[in-house]
Amino acid sequence: MSKLVKKQIDKQQISVAWRFYVVVGLIVLVYAGLLARSAYIQIIEPDMLKKQGDMRSLRTAAHTVQRGSIVDRNGRELAISVPVETVWADPKIIMENNALAMKEHWQALADVLGRNVNKLTSRIVKNPSKRFVYVERKVSPAMAKYIKELKIPGIHLRKESKRFYPSGEISAHVVGFTNVDDKGIEGVERVYDQLLTGTDGEKQYRKDAKGRKIEILSEQASTQPKDIVLSIDQRIQAIAYKELKGAVKAFKATSGSVVVTNAHTGEILALVNSPSYNPNNRRNTAIHRFRNRAITDFYEPGSTLKPLTAITALEFGSVKADSIIDTSPGWMRLGGRRVSDPINRGKLSITDILVNSSNMGTTKLALSVPKEFLLNKFFDAGFGEETGVGLVGESSGIMHDRQRWSKFELATLSWGHGVAATPLQLARFYSTLANGGIKKPLTIIKKDTLDTIPLRDVRIFSEQSSEQVVGMLENVVNEHTPNAKVEGYRVGGKTGTAIKAFAGGYGNEYVGLFAGIAPISNPEIVVVVVINEPGGDLYHGGEVAAPVFSRVMKGALRVLNIAPDAKRVADVRPVVSEEQPTMKVKQEQADA
Repeated sequence: MSKLVKKQIDKQQISVAWRFYVVVGLIVLVYAGLLARSAYIQIIEPDMLKKQGDMRSLRTAAHTVQRGSIVDRNGRELAISVPVETVWADPKIIMENNALAMKEHWQALADVLGRNVNKLTSRIVKNPSKRFVYVERKVSPAMAKYIKELKIPGIHLRKESKRFYPSGEISAHVVGFTNVDDKGIEGVERVYDQLLTGTDGEKQYRKDAKGRKIEILSEQASTQPKDIVLSIDQRIQAIAYKELKGAVKAFKATSGSVVVTNAHTGEILALVNSPSYNPNNRRNTAIHRFRNRAITDFYEPGSTLKPLTAITALEFGSVKADSIIDTSPGWMRLGGRRVSDPINRGKLSITDILVNSSNMGTTKLALSVPKEFLLNKFFDAGFGEETGVGLVGESSGIMHDRQRWSKFELATLSWGHGVAATPLQLARFYSTLANGGIKKPLTIIKKDTLDTIPLRDVRIFSEQSSEQVVGMLENVVNEHTPNAKVEGYRVGGKTGTAIKAFAGGYGNEYVGLFAGIAPISNPEIVVVVVINEPGGDLYHGGEVAAPVFSRVMKGALRVLNIAPDAKRVADVRPVVSEEQPTMKVKQEQADA
């Protein structure tokens, strides 16, 4: 073999060996890289592939529960959840499919939602990489069906629920409302938000490439929400609201409130305010309309508190039910300040003092008992403390707890001045009189429907004194307040007219009040009416509040099927005579 051929063969052998080693090296390098990558993924960062796998195979199915209902004591629905759908957009899908070019479809979407089409599409253009953008929350099923038929790529629907209030403005202040995320904001919706909400359940499972469930990993059961049963009787609530709204309009008042309670149980049968609002559509609603004035606003109750002064004197024993008080000469000075009646009414029985609303009479009753005893009775009656109803925003009113009280301040306190109370507090006091002197915490929830710690009932007046004062209140209506009478029923109550106070004194605005009880033979219902700042020539409680009381009480008695009692029990009216004992206030009490 020639040297040339041998040289070529050696060269070829060297070339083959070199290529072999290169290929082997590349294979080793690839396997080394794969091994390094595998080690990196499995040891250093193993969660990434798990996450990718879970994204493709792991699914969670939510079991949502609707918010519980709120119903009245008879099961009438006051707040319910109805199925709706929410419109949302996937901007990335919209941009990838050039869906914005479907101008007619977008215009139709904007029209059905009542939106400007340019503003609607600009939200998509501003967030082209986002995967979720709300378009409209909680649209009706009809609107959702229309939007679905538009078939705009990237526009989707999601099932939700929306709160609906069948009673509208009638029960708005009691029931309250929720926000767009179904969280309670006002009223019972807020107080019992946790019970009404419940807990959503969920199931976590793994699926295969064909979408079949192959493994259930975990399952959490949902907690069903509770329905809240109110003490409110929607029939009485509707009557009270209608009468109050009409009176506020007729007397050009700024606002008003009515509270109706069951004297024996402390349950609130109706609680209304005017002006009110529509909880189903709160757009452009003034903030002040949301205020539950029956529990937040307080006023000097005026003469409606004179029965408290009378029963205090009876409880102490400084007078008896048939005692006569000499109010001559119709005025007196206390600490340099004048206390007087419009005229000299002379000798008055306690009933006469209430019938004529005598400031002189109640002053002498107040000064006939020790200061501490008088003040304690006002505190015992619940003034200066919350009623126990539990609604957010309840005011405790104003009842000063101080050591030094002048005789003039005690005198004005006896007429219902120098103290401020909410309509609800006034209703509780009259409920205490009606049920024989036992003070019960008021409740907006029907008794025995929630597992709550019951608040204690407290006897603050004797049964005898309470019955005597209730009988006197019947004479007040019969002889002084014909507007408060209810045909067929014996009714008792007291008017009140207070000048509204402001920082530094009193203004020119009035509050007309009436608080009453029926039927007198077996008191069951208490109604309190407050007409705030009547704007016409009529502003006294007997003129503006008593007629509302009469119509609301009449409606409540008929709705509850309470039998008339007017003809069954004769009116007992103490007669003033010169032979009866006369209570005299010590001279030093009347001195300046």
